[in-house]
Parts: sequence; C-alpha cells; structure tokens
Amino acid sequence: MKRFWSRSQGDTAAPKARKQFGTFGGVFTPTLLTILGVIMFLREGWVIGNAGILGGLMIILLAFGITACTALAMSSITTNIRIGAGGAYAILAQSLGLEVGGSLGIPIYVSQALAITMYIFGFREGWLWVFPDHPAIVVDFVVFLVLYGIAYKSADLAIRVQYVIMAVIVGSLISIAMAAFTGSMQYEVTNVGLWGSFPGSPENDFSGTNFWIVFAVFFPAATGIMAGANMSGDLKNPRKAIPMGTMLAIGVSLVIYVLLAFWLARSATPEELVSNYNVMIDKAYWGPAVLAGLFGATFSSALASLVGSARILQAMGSHSIVPKGGWLGRLTADGEPRNALLVTGILVFGALLLRDLNAVAPLITMFFLITYAMLNVVVLIEQSLGLLSFRPLLRVPRIIPLLGLIGSVFAMFIVNPTFSLVAVFVVLIFYGVLTRRHLTAPFEDVRSGLFVALAEWAAKKVTDMPTMQERAWKPNLLVPVEDPNELRGMFLIIQNITYPKGSVKLLALQPQVQSNDVDERLEALKTAFRERGVFATSTVLTDGVFEDAVNAGMQVLQGAFFRPNILFLTMPDDAEREESYRRVIREARELSTGVLLHAPHPVAGLGQRQTINVWIRDRSPDWQLSWDIGNLDLSILTAYKLKRNWNADTRLITVVEDAEEVENARRFMSRLMDLARIPETEVLVHHGAFNDYLPEAPLADLNIFGLVSDPNFAFIRRMVSETNSTCLFVRDSGQESALA
Repeated sequence: MKRFWSRSQGDTAAPKARKQFGTFGGVFTPTLLTILGVIMFLREGWVIGNAGILGGLMIILLAFGITACTALAMSSITTNIRIGAGGAYAILAQSLGLEVGGSLGIPIYVSQALAITMYIFGFREGWLWVFPDHPAIVVDFVVFLVLYGIAYKSADLAIRVQYVIMAVIVGSLISIAMAAFTGSMQYEVTNVGLWGSFPGSPENDFSGTNFWIVFAVFFPAATGIMAGANMSGDLKNPRKAIPMGTMLAIGVSLVIYVLLAFWLARSATPEELVSNYNVMIDKAYWGPAVLAGLFGATFSSALASLVGSARILQAMGSHSIVPKGGWLGRLTADGEPRNALLVTGILVFGALLLRDLNAVAPLITMFFLITYAMLNVVVLIEQSLGLLSFRPLLRVPRIIPLLGLIGSVFAMFIVNPTFSLVAVFVVLIFYGVLTRRHLTAPFEDVRSGLFVALAEWAAKKVTDMPTMQERAWKPNLLVPVEDPNELRGMFLIIQNITYPKGSVKLLALQPQVQSNDVDERLEALKTAFRERGVFATSTVLTDGVFEDAVNAGMQVLQGAFFRPNILFLTMPDDAEREESYRRVIREARELSTGVLLHAPHPVAGLGQRQTINVWIRDRSPDWQLSWDIGNLDLSILTAYKLKRNWNADTRLITVVEDAEEVENARRFMSRLMDLARIPETEVLVHHGAFNDYLPEAPLADLNIFGLVSDPNFAFIRRMVSETNSTCLFVRDSGQESALA
C-alpha cells in the first residue's frame, strides 16, 4: 500500500501544532555549537604546540575533510528522500532497511546519551576551576536538571537557549580578537615551528607523542555534524535545511579553528601551548569571556545531544526497533517526544552515578565514525546502482563518499583500533537480532535495487522481499511487433524512455512460423538497442490474433525475473483493432502492467525534443496530496526520463472550471513537483474549459495525457491534431511511484 512515512508512526494522536525550525535555528546553530566545543577551548593550543603550525593545520584540515565529505554524502541522501525523525537512523533505515538503521541507531543513541554525561563532567571541571569548594556531584546533578528541564519544556526553548550560548561563544571569540589587535601576537608564526617536535603532554610527563595520536585527540572536535540532522523530524524543510545548515556550520567552524591556530601560534610559546590547557583563557583580552565560552560550549553540546538523542529513540520506537516501541514512539500534542526523553534522562542519570566514563569514551567516537562510514556507503551504493529513484537535488561526485568512507574507517583505527573492532562487533550483534525479528518498514528502501544489480546470486533474495520495491522501479517495456520496419519509427522514443537502466522486450507476432528475414531484423533491432545502452530481448508468438497473442505474452512473462512492467502500444488503424486494444488495456490493468499508447504526429514527429507537456485532469475539489496521486506516477516518471535524455524543459498543465480551485491546483502541482524531485518544471493552471484552452496551450514536442481503461480513440486523434504534436497516453500499473 502506498503511503507517506509519518514521523510519528507510534502516536496515538497526531501532533496538533508543533513548532518547526528553519535552517539557522534547527541545523546551523546546534551543529556549529557542537563543533565549537571543549576541544577548541582546551586542546587546540596543545595540538599546535605539539604538531607545529603546518602539522596542526594538516590535522585540522584532515579532520574537517573527513567530516565534510560525510556531510556532503548525507546532504545528497537527504535531498533524495523525505527524511523522518531520527537523523542518521532515519537516513540509514530508509536507504538500507530497518535492520541496518536500527543496528546503528541503538548504539548511536546510547553513545549520545553517554556523551551528555561527558559534557556535564566537562562543564563541572570548568566550574570547579572557578569554584573549587563546590561539591562535584551537586554541580553535575544541578546541570543535568537544568538541561533536562529545558529539553522537557520544548525543543523551541532549547533552540532559544542555544542562541544565548552562541552569543556567549561569539563574545569569547571577540575577546580573543581584541587580544590579537592589542598586541598578544608577539611571536612569528614559525614560533612553534612548521613541524612540531611532538613533546607530549603533562599526563605522560612530556615523554613524547606523534602526529596520529595528536590527530586522535583532536578528531572528536569535528564529529558534531549530526547535531542538526538529529532534528530532522522538527524541521520545516529538512531536504533544504540539513545540507545548507550542516555545510555552513562546517565551513564557519573550520575558519574559526584555522584562525585560532594562527593566533595561538603567534601568542604563546610552544612550552605554554603544550603544558597549559587554559592558555586560550590566559592570552585572551578578557579571560572570563573565554571561560564563559567554555561553559557555553559544554552546556550547548550536552543540550543538543539530549534533544537529539530523545528524537532518535522516539523514531526507533515508532518502528518497533526497541522494546515498548509504541510507548516510546508517542509524541505529545505539540510534537515533543516526552516518553523517549524520560528514558534518556534516566539513562543519563545512571551514567552520572558512575562518575567516570573515560573507559568507554573512545567507544562513543567509534559509533559515530561507523555511522559516518555507512552514510558514505549508502551514497556509493545508490550511485553505483543507477536506479531511477536516486535523483537527489544535490549530486556529489563519487569520489566524495569514497573519500568519506576511507577517511572514516581510517580515523576509527587511528583513534583506537581495539574499540573499533568492539564497535563493529556490537553493530553486527544488533543487526543479527533485528534481522531475526522480521521488521516491517512503512517505507521502501534501496535493497531490492542492489539485489537486482547482483542478480546472479541475489535472485532468491529479491523474490523473497515481502513488498513491492517502488524505489527499485525501472521502465521495462513490452513492445508488440507485427512488422519490424514499423518499429524503426518508434525506436528513438522507446530508447529515450528506457535508457540507461531500463529494458525492452520485443514481442514479435507472426501468423505463421517466423521467417529468417524477420528473425534477422529482430536481431538487428536488439543489437541497435544494446549498442545505445538499452538491454533488449525478443520473443516470437505465432498466434495470429493480436489480442490473444499480446495477452498471452503478458501473462507468461509475469513469472519472469525481469518482467515487463509497461506495455507499449501504437495507435490502431481501424475499429476492430481499437476494440482489441481496449481488451488488451483491461488485461494489462488486471496484470498490474502499465500502458504507454504512442500516438505520433504524421508530420511533426517528435519535433526538436526540447519541450514536454504533462497534462493533469481537473481533480476539484480534491487537491489533497497523498502517496497515491492517482494515474500520474508513470506520466511523471516518463516525463522525467525524457527530460533527462532530451535535456528538455517540462511543463505541468491543468485546466480547472471553478475559479476558486485555481490556487489549490497550483499548490498541489508545485508540491507534487517538489516531492517528485523534478526541478525547473513550469506549472500552469488555466481557468476555463479544457476544449477552449487546448488550441491556446503552449506548444510542446510531446504532450503526455492520462489513459482511461476504455479509451476514446477519436479523442486521442483529436489531441494529436489540436496539440499539433506527438502524444503519449499513459496508464499506471500501480507498481511505480513518482514520489519514491
């Protein structure tokens, strides 16, 4: 059954009115504040002191390069799907199935919850530096209660608090900038050396270190890129907000880290940088401002993790990934995951009682890196399969996710090889458990496309898939051929509909056993299709009755692994053939096979192949957009294929008789093109009578109309004449989806 993936599948009542966030508040702010964290304030100076200015910049650029590639890959995915709540979990679940999404979603959720505890500990250390007499455990629980109270109230309040924290961090950076302008930069940039001597740290009595250990210490600073994506279910337009907000946050934070590296190199000696973790506070124009920034950085990171982790748990609960999923998946009337937040709060409270999480701290980073690696894997798989459903509005070169994958795996084993293996083992255990549960997803994923691409060994797996895979749909045409010479006139449009991943099945109809001449001409046509990148095969039926032969061909091919899903017909010549077509079209509907009826213009042909009109019937007063968009899916997908292969312009046209429905129709069509991910499509809504408007309609090289079960061929011929163009009349099979 076709349906949208609701962000609250486990709700007992849909949210009535929830606050939704834009790019700046929902993505940019939490992502930037998570990246500009405690490592920037307390460890960047140590990095520069050990690695030197050139080595330090290499570490910064390498870390941000890995996360930037991953962020671009994630952005590409989010522009191709309607991402629900859950951030990376939602992306992986929709792409590779609930089992993969859950196997990474569970450890990511636990890691984020433990990260909250570590941020609280970091806040406490800074607080005790100022107020050494305050009891540590009291500070921890007071900070936790404040965080929980803000998150429990609403995500809106959390975002507002983060605005205040951003102002505090900006103030700390202004204090540093004022120090730079008032004489703190008293050394040459080579003061720390182009390449450092890596003396080590106070903890190891300066016994030495190396480039990769310093990189491992710094790298977690760059791993905050999921903070905004975790808010995916609360964004007005996640398809736009996540790519723009995430990449902008990465760019801004990279500039800040690089500028701070130059400032530190020129403001302190190498000895100060490696021995004094508070050197940034000491060298600033007004140290308390930087100290406030440190407090703000740890507090905001904890708040973003608390808000985001609760939403990951709610999303997993709504899909029964975790126990008590129905309860965990519930949202309040204003869209807050209070049940999931309660469980998260209990987990954080328990972790605070442990008092020290240093033993498992590296494992947190490992789970993030595995998730980053899998995000890159998803894009590589989708790009390699070449499925029609993968048409992201942001396309990235294949080298980007490849570098992101290599960098993520490399960073895992550089940071901590032991914990890397433990993290992989944990993910595999969760995957095995979830696979045994036979989870049912409320959305399609790309797995069937992968199995088709690897058909030699995956055919059984594809057959066992319980639901139709709309995302793996490709145009596989069944073309009845009575005279191979007639097919030459339709060759280009068939090729352009199916190229590059579709196929053509030529069904040759012969009243008697075929001659060698027919066989040779069919072979030539198959070869011509294959030379142009379209896989083609042929079958010959000797039944002399057109209707019986075509129906028999469709029925027999139902059991084929690559079965045709579209019947391609040309205009009939006489009334007897018209009646035969009607029966064939009805049989195609029974067999869930789409129909393309090609009605060529005798003079214009396909013209210059520069413009395509897609006509939508007047749906008044029902302009509600749901997963089932009526007999439009195949028309839109066909237009998209021809648009890409012709490099053509497309228009979506409808004519409504009621003037009050004009705006509703325009909103429906604009939203439809947005969800179908077909950019640069002109939307035209005309008020009046269809017959009056038709002669005035914009000219096109091809006009696409819907096809009813009992077509009126006189009307079809009139459309060819009045549009002065070739026309395609299209009927859906029910197996394709323009919104998949």
